[in-house]
Amino acid sequence: MVSATYFYITICIDLGRTIRENILLRKGCIDCDSTTIQKGDLQIMEAIECIKTRRSVRKFTDEIISKELITEIIDIAKMAPSWKNTQTVRYMAIQDKSIIDKLASDCVLNFEYNQKTLSRCNNVMLILQKNNICGFERDGSYSTSKEDKWEMFDAGIATQTFCLAAHEKGIGTVILGIFDEEAIKNVVGIPEGMSVAAVVPFGVPAFAPDPTPRKETEVLLTFK
Repeated sequence: MVSATYFYITICIDLGRTIRENILLRKGCIDCDSTTIQKGDLQIMEAIECIKTRRSVRKFTDEIISKELITEIIDIAKMAPSWKNTQTVRYMAIQDKSIIDKLASDCVLNFEYNQKTLSRCNNVMLILQKNNICGFERDGSYSTSKEDKWEMFDAGIATQTFCLAAHEKGIGTVILGIFDEEAIKNVVGIPEGMSVAAVVPFGVPAFAPDPTPRKETEVLLTFK
């Protein structure tokens, strides 16, 4: 009889080999019949590992990511929470190099770092959002004093979830915020009633960036 642990570990390795396999190796659980890892514990360790090891990657190999792998990543990213479960975020994958080059030259407000990043990648994900839903009532009025800011809040959650899902699959990402939305709409053709929340170059990292400093937890956390 196949144990539950064996079944769970097999699924985990299939879903994202590198991080999960490292966890199993460190835990000494290569034996599929091992019962030393509980399902919940393994899930927690995987999430922590993914969050702590994800980096902003600005240099990629020339590899064009397969549509199958991109679909797998979005299948995970779509689990991100949203305002009243409205799920207004959409993903547009761009792999046409001529379009990417136009994004680099015409759509990032001449910001040099973004131009360089886009010009040397072959995969870009546009994070799009349907307008006037997040933070709105059915009659079109705002639900809270934050008005339409919930749209970017939801888009931010979805973007980070996409980046973590990509990292779990061995794909690097970087979130670009300096861009000309109207120029992007002209170059790509964004559907009516939608806006561009973020531009995310992605691909196989050319190298592993060093971790950047983080503030001490005591600075960030307050108890009342």
